Amino acid sequence: MLLENKTAVIYGAGGAIGGAVARAFAREGAKLFLTGRNLASVTTTAKDIIAAGGAAETAQVDALDERAVEEHIAAVIKKVGAIDVSFNAITPVPQPGTQGIPIVELSVESFLAPITAYMRSYFLSARAAARRMVEKRSGVILIHTPEPARLGAPLVGGMGPAWAAMEAFNRNLSAEFGSHGIRAVCLRSTGLPETRTIEVVFGLHAKAMGIPQEQFLAFIEGMTHRKRSSTLAEVANVAVFLASDKASGMTGTVANLTGGMIVD
Repeated sequence: MLLENKTAVIYGAGGAIGGAVARAFAREGAKLFLTGRNLASVTTTAKDIIAAGGAAETAQVDALDERAVEEHIAAVIKKVGAIDVSFNAITPVPQPGTQGIPIVELSVESFLAPITAYMRSYFLSARAAARRMVEKRSGVILIHTPEPARLGAPLVGGMGPAWAAMEAFNRNLSAEFGSHGIRAVCLRSTGLPETRTIEVVFGLHAKAMGIPQEQFLAFIEGMTHRKRSSTLAEVANVAVFLASDKASGMTGTVANLTGGMIVD
């Protein structure tokens, strides 16, 4: 198994992406420490993993709260000695009020909200992990972004700049900690129609454009080479690979899962 004897902390483990990655990690042998603001949804993920024979523990952690993040990671280290993987998959701001609104009609607060929240959370989780991984001189820090991180898109407000900033910070993490054996890699996919978040987002964009949501989805998928969106399974499978020693040569980069929507 690719992640046997590895310990992973996942933020937002009760969500669709965090949950899918957590289950994939567990299947590959990782011991998981799952967190989220909604403990009930995190517990559901953990129960699935344990029922399948995996190992997972849960904690209610607000990944925007510096003290909560630091106290949780310290507790994990005290229990198992080290962490090998940190994956931040939270969605810290509601999409209504931030997307589907022309920039000229967007308030300063609505524009800045995703930039501040996403970067605060990623900084806190990455810093907490890096502080501990430096001692072991190994580890992997992962995040997920969708295609507006690189591709110009209308009506996304501050979300595009937020995701672009996350990818820039990912490169900085690699530059600063790569010599300490720590890798930082981003998974970039298209929007994931399987998730409730993208269902809401696509609905907002379709309404703003005055077209049915199905038509908006077809328009987005038509921009890819495969004429379909990325899937949760694809994101989870690549996350497993990136977290494993098989990807030891990859850091400071983006794993492009956009199916040709963005061509590198």
